[in-house]
Amino acid sequence: MARVIMVQGTMSNAGKSLLVAGLCRIFKQDGYRVAPFKSQNMALNSYVTDDGLEIGRAQAMQAEACGISPSVHMNPILLKPTTDMGSQVILQGEVVGNMHAVDYFKRKKDYIPVIKASFDSLAKDYDIIVIEGAGSPAEINLKQDDIVNMGLAKLVDAPVVLVGDIDRGGVFAQLVGTVMLLDEEEKTRIKGLIINKFRGDEKILEPGIAMLEEKALKPVIGVVPYMNVELEDEDSLSNHLLRKGRADSIRKVDVAVIRLPRISNFTDLQVLCMEEQISVRYVERADEIGTPDLIVIPGTKNTISDLLWMRENGIESRLYRLAKEGVLVIGICGGYQMLGEKITDYNHTESEWDEVRGIGLLPLETQFQDEKTRTKVRYSCTGMKGAFSSLEGKRIEGYEIHMGKTTSIETGAQMDSYCGETVYGSYIHGIFDACEFRQALTKLLCDRKQIPYDDVEKISYKEYKETQYDKLAEELRKHLDMDAIYKILG
Repeated sequence: MARVIMVQGTMSNAGKSLLVAGLCRIFKQDGYRVAPFKSQNMALNSYVTDDGLEIGRAQAMQAEACGISPSVHMNPILLKPTTDMGSQVILQGEVVGNMHAVDYFKRKKDYIPVIKASFDSLAKDYDIIVIEGAGSPAEINLKQDDIVNMGLAKLVDAPVVLVGDIDRGGVFAQLVGTVMLLDEEEKTRIKGLIINKFRGDEKILEPGIAMLEEKALKPVIGVVPYMNVELEDEDSLSNHLLRKGRADSIRKVDVAVIRLPRISNFTDLQVLCMEEQISVRYVERADEIGTPDLIVIPGTKNTISDLLWMRENGIESRLYRLAKEGVLVIGICGGYQMLGEKITDYNHTESEWDEVRGIGLLPLETQFQDEKTRTKVRYSCTGMKGAFSSLEGKRIEGYEIHMGKTTSIETGAQMDSYCGETVYGSYIHGIFDACEFRQALTKLLCDRKQIPYDDVEKISYKEYKETQYDKLAEELRKHLDMDAIYKILG
């Protein structure tokens, strides 16, 4: 059976996902078979496995760090918020329905056998399992029926390291307060503390660390600096979504992404960081859009609600006018559905609306259905025209996750993608990952702006991410007490 270590945090976005990925990479480099595990993940960023099942994107990223294919057993429960009060519940990759929060909390202990079965499946095949918690183990209102923090640690007998985020302030209170709110058995499970996202000279922390160890009665096994690594973030707290304002320079291609209230799979856009000419920013108001070179409407967990949000705040009318003036627009998944003439949801799969008018930039209509499409795709672009004609034949690969079926108003044929003169839509997440398509799009944007495009051969996105995992592991080796980590593992 596998050795186990669990990373818990004092709050959401304390850096658990990145630390788990880094530890996974270190153990892989040291010759171990290692896998990530998160029993319950609440996120709108998801991923389709090779066998067509859905898990959280963070666990797919961590699996890459391990050098293995993502498996549904790495994230047996995925919650995708559809409203402020409820989520779509996905068990071992399959949708079981939408639940209000109170109903899910009543039932979640029923899912313990599912969690244990997935964990045991991994434990048979790997030497080490690195478990990620969620939020904080000291959320008193959730502790009684916990299945993702200390409840899970007890279930699989996992030692715990507790991570605090110094960048957001109050890290000593975070760590000491969290430990104090735990019961004695839970306190015993914590084997070490980590201060994460530190900026500056570590020597200034020494008095605080001494007092922290005295108050918490736990050793500090690492002070991890704020690391400049480009890896996919888990949720809407991502720093990538805070990038606003104008393009960095007049020589940069300005890409404006609509930051929808229920934005999903925004990681589709992170790959564009590889293109030096492109500057990506996120906008929430019509007056922030300006006149970019490209507007992207990303995926969303509630297409109709987010379309109506765009309509109410003026983004829709601004986007429509810019598209008619020749500004390029790309819609992905839910963003693609919005670009059509009409969206219907008679079964109320996603919303309370039966039918709404789309933006009207493509001759399409979308009907929501109860069955979810989950599939990996790979093909060459066809039917590209107008401003996008240079993308004809370029290879795309990625995956589809959606509940809707989009058809042509003219022919009734199902359309998983569609190209107009200045507007292109596709259901494919990861559409920019393929080097050929991304570079062709970048060249197209540079040509339209009459700036030079550097067409030297670049490494693939997969190769780029490998360098980032290695960089992450290198930094963690410098700043974590790995001897202590291995001692915790036994």
